Amino acid sequence: MRWDQRGLSVSVEAAVIIPVLLLFVGLVITSARVAIAEQHVGAAAAAGARAASLERTVGPAREAATTAAGRVLAQHGTPCRHTAVVVDSSGVARGLGERAAVGVTVQCSVDLSDVSLPGVPGTITVAASRNSPVDPLRGR
Repeated sequence: MRWDQRGLSVSVEAAVIIPVLLLFVGLVITSARVAIAEQHVGAAAAAGARAASLERTVGPAREAATTAAGRVLAQHGTPCRHTAVVVDSSGVARGLGERAAVGVTVQCSVDLSDVSLPGVPGTITVAASRNSPVDPLRGR
């Protein structure tokens, strides 16, 4: 009779521990995906700010920032449902000798629907802002 009772307690323990372990693994996967997306979005914002700071006028600076940010996200394979790039390129319009910076903010809606943990939304928006100085002695 003791053998049957020990077998029952092992199956009860397994029934309790296995779902907890699965939830923990899902939480680790979700956290890793968000952390990696934050790193990629930060790299995209930095690349966009750098590309914009190398331009001479506002319009091409915005285009260069958007293109560079999109390229970095594509190279890293970041799974964004929606991407938004906001560029403050007014710094490139300043005159020679004036110090200025260009700012880029990148937002990415990371898809988490395939993880399907209870309480975890289908998407999480990750954002990063980076600035890059404009060379005050650049030629026009």
